[in-house]
Amino acid sequence: MSTQLDVDYLVVGAGAMGMAFTDALVDHSDARVALVDRRHAAGGHWLEAYPFVRLHQASAFYGVASTLLGGGRLQESGPEQGLQERATRNEICRYFESVLTALTDSGRVQFLSGCEYTGDHTVVSLVSGERFSVPEHCRIVDAHYLAPSIPAEQPPPFAVEDGARVIAVNDLARLEEAPSEYVIAGAGKTATDACIWLLAHGVDPDRITWVRPRDPWMFDRAAIQPDPAIFLGMVADLMEAARGAASPEDLFLRLEDAGIMLRIDRDVAPTMAKCPTLGRWELEQLRSLEHVVRHGHLTSVAPGRLGFADASVRVAPDAVVVHCAADGLKYPPLVPIWGPDAITLQPIRAGFPCFGAALAGYVEATRDDDGAKNRLCAPTPYGDSMRQWIAMTVLGGRSAAAATSEPDVKAWSNGVALNPARIPEGYSSAALDDARERLAAHGGPGMERLAQLV
Repeated sequence: MSTQLDVDYLVVGAGAMGMAFTDALVDHSDARVALVDRRHAAGGHWLEAYPFVRLHQASAFYGVASTLLGGGRLQESGPEQGLQERATRNEICRYFESVLTALTDSGRVQFLSGCEYTGDHTVVSLVSGERFSVPEHCRIVDAHYLAPSIPAEQPPPFAVEDGARVIAVNDLARLEEAPSEYVIAGAGKTATDACIWLLAHGVDPDRITWVRPRDPWMFDRAAIQPDPAIFLGMVADLMEAARGAASPEDLFLRLEDAGIMLRIDRDVAPTMAKCPTLGRWELEQLRSLEHVVRHGHLTSVAPGRLGFADASVRVAPDAVVVHCAADGLKYPPLVPIWGPDAITLQPIRAGFPCFGAALAGYVEATRDDDGAKNRLCAPTPYGDSMRQWIAMTVLGGRSAAAATSEPDVKAWSNGVALNPARIPEGYSSAALDDARERLAAHGGPGMERLAQLV
């Protein structure tokens, strides 16, 4: 026996993308939705994230379209004074709790926590075993296709021998005794956060060894801000750099000269281009770490030794190895968002998944033909290498142009803070005029060159 749910949509995953889609769908239609998640609450991986994590970008770019995360305020003190606020893990979890309450209070959204979608329009409770079914006409929305892996839920991707001290980054803040050496394993945002946290707590840089399989390119956070003049000015600079770029490597060096991209070591050419944002104050601190190991991925950890495919590196016998190496971003094949079996949520505008999911929710609510929806909202991949990042930028630019070709979508997008390129009604400035003029001059040739570089 199963309980039949009277719903039009079954959204599988109550993380950021599932919440953004549901919010926009309910806001612009009379649809009834069942929202399903294995976890106990909405918020996805944020519920299990390490305690000192913050959004790497402005809070305004994250969450759902109907409700601004944070107050859209500028930071009034600290090393990022003048930049937009960035929410903490706890702030994000409280935000999604509040958004979920508003959705369920509407009477049109049911939340099934601790449940799993098993296929065939069936949901099973992982707690009670109770089964739920949805009607055949109910659309399945896969909001889990790009769900990230996090260290707290993934074992280290290397062997750990007896006596070695290996912890997930979550446990870094719970240590009861300081080791003589910390080893940070990973090269992405989690690893940079761990390094910055240790330095902020007085750990001498000489006590930190950083295993960086690949060096990363990162955006200067000051260039990725909700102010239209700043963001569109960055895009104009990017396109101008692209026009003359001879190769992907040359493009990124030009972006570095333009103040858009950052790299930690000026003497090392990065090959990773996931491109989170980084503050220049963080960059200065990361450059204080001189014990950097570049032998590829860590293969094993033993007391006093790090193993690699072609090398062995000695560390202190009591060294704590901090696992920051989970595969955060996913790279499955791109599929049409509106498919025969499911609506599969993926980014649409490059690098801003919440906006893409909200846009898909708005388009689903306002249009009937799946073919037309797919023409408006083509999926965009995440970047990893420089060439993949360029492909993401090209596809994201094309998707943005397609979506905003429809007047109602353009109007909706300009009213949504999640959209980094929005120009709110009545906003004007000399800096914005300059950015738009430069973008008009360089946008077409720049995009053409980027497509050639791919």
